[in-house]
Amino acid sequence: MASLPSGSGFTRRSLIGAGVSAAAVGLLAACSTGAGSGGSGGSGGGSTLKFWNMPWGPQAFLTEDKRIVGAYTPPKGQGSVSYQQIQWANFTQTFSTAVAGNTNPAVSSGGGTTAFLFEKQGKIQHLDSMLSGSDWTSLKADFLPNLLDTMKTPNGYAAVPYNLDMRLFWYRKDLLDSVGATPPTTWDEFETACKKLKTKGIYGYGTYSGAGAFTGGHTLVAHMINNGGGLFNANQEVDAVTDANVQAIEWVLGLVQSGYVDPRSAAYTSANAYTQMNANKFGMIWDGAGTKANVNKTVADNLFVGDPLTGPSGQKGALYFPNNIFIFKANNPSITGSEDFLTYYYKNMKTLWTKQTGIGLPPLKSIATAAYANDPASTKIINQWQPISKTWGAPGQNTVFYNVTKVDGTQPMIAFAQSVLGGSLKGKAGAVKALTTLQNALKSA
Repeated sequence: MASLPSGSGFTRRSLIGAGVSAAAVGLLAACSTGAGSGGSGGSGGGSTLKFWNMPWGPQAFLTEDKRIVGAYTPPKGQGSVSYQQIQWANFTQTFSTAVAGNTNPAVSSGGGTTAFLFEKQGKIQHLDSMLSGSDWTSLKADFLPNLLDTMKTPNGYAAVPYNLDMRLFWYRKDLLDSVGATPPTTWDEFETACKKLKTKGIYGYGTYSGAGAFTGGHTLVAHMINNGGGLFNANQEVDAVTDANVQAIEWVLGLVQSGYVDPRSAAYTSANAYTQMNANKFGMIWDGAGTKANVNKTVADNLFVGDPLTGPSGQKGALYFPNNIFIFKANNPSITGSEDFLTYYYKNMKTLWTKQTGIGLPPLKSIATAAYANDPASTKIINQWQPISKTWGAPGQNTVFYNVTKVDGTQPMIAFAQSVLGGSLKGKAGAVKALTTLQNALKSA
């Protein structure tokens, strides 16, 4: 098993992508207290409110998260809050079963699209009223650029951003220096760096798209967004075969054909990719924010966050995933109490990051400033990559919505990434073929 990611990269995607099985991720959730065990926070009258949270980090996260919840004192007349950590293994079924059986929590996190699945079913409390309250004036101003509005649906805000998973590229400064290459800032410069790295048998475009590893597909969509494209139009419909997308995928196919991509990448897990990095075989890699935690110290010391690339369209862009917290309307003893607790939680959650508990990147500028004062890599990701990143909804919208559940980690996207990285497709015709197959599969999903 690969070492577990830590720091700002410890998310469900990085856990499973690192070769950790869903069952093992679930086991992680059961550390010490066990998934399903809980502790109550605060005291007071009224019915107890259930707070479900996911294992966003190792034991340190669970310990600190329970401490924060335990310190909550509800207003007079409102119920206390119980804490339960939910396993990633079969988590969608866990939520669906709970909603169907009226045993769901009042407040919860989940997968990045969980709230939007249940919002479509009318089970979610929209948070517009809470967000317009005076307690949220400073909090709203503190969110990272354009982040809060990724949660907005036609009916209102379905959730509040909680932690972020990013897609960006890292480069090995020592390996680039060894071939006289400079860190790229455009697609052309990236290709030039790859060409120089190849002279020493080093792959410039590090990626992975094997079993349980979704990063390869994420990165391909990130390139589309970088070129002004993406998978969805303004009507939230799949619209993948566009000029911008074709150009992006044609560019990657060119890298593959030129030998700049490890030919085994289509079958690599993240553990395989990190092994290649430790073996000095990857000069650059497209990955998440926690990459440095997964390689040896020598590699980590020479690993730097690249600048967002400028695409042929003259644009910058990338893909990110705003994980979130939401309130269930169904089977909720107190919406008011839920909103009060959620407000408290956001005002007091900073230590999840300042104590380095392993949760993903923070949603608030003030937390990032405090947590990353001595972390130039995470600071650069927050300052340079987050503002130009968009959700799966690009280019039509920079929001999360129900239809993206067809894309994230699904078989059509896995097959798409493996076809592009597999080496059999070439040029514009190959790009059109791959995108058409993806579009047809998503439309029939």
